[in-house]
Amino acid sequence: MPAKVSAPKTAVAVAKAGTLVARAQPVRNGQDEPATPRRREPATADVKLPAGYKPTANEEYMSPRQLEYFRLKLLTWRDDLIEESKQTMENLRDEVRDVGDEAERAARETENSLELRTRDRYRKLLAQIDKALKRIEEGEYGFCEETGEPIGLERLEVRPIARFSIDAQERWELRQKHMGE
Repeated sequence: MPAKVSAPKTAVAVAKAGTLVARAQPVRNGQDEPATPRRREPATADVKLPAGYKPTANEEYMSPRQLEYFRLKLLTWRDDLIEESKQTMENLRDEVRDVGDEAERAARETENSLELRTRDRYRKLLAQIDKALKRIEEGEYGFCEETGEPIGLERLEVRPIARFSIDAQERWELRQKHMGE
């Protein structure tokens, strides 16, 4: 009997460019054998979505249409964040530095601090969006990084940068909480 694996592992086999990718699901704690490989579709460059398309549970999970839907959703979100960041920088640059009294100066400093924190949050979100776009390209999007199980359309609709299933996310947050205390 093989030894149990303590950390998730995945195997990715890529055939010639443009062909399907087979990806074995990770070996989970307590399992002796990895899950069966699942076939993944190539990049979604040729997929055209109908107007008003929304992924449904009736279609194959992470089909080319679903991947294209989430890719466009991520790109739109990314463009919006970049535009908001540009506006924030312009506002900070254009702001008049000569402020009358100390109370007004303190209020402006507080506003600037909030703007900069928001910009930093956007920077982190942009990095997560870029990672999600890379997971789409690699055929890994929509599947939990820890367990290999589907994350779920509902969760991805709300949080398209999700990397973990809800259960795995809860475990990750619990580990983070214990490490921080």
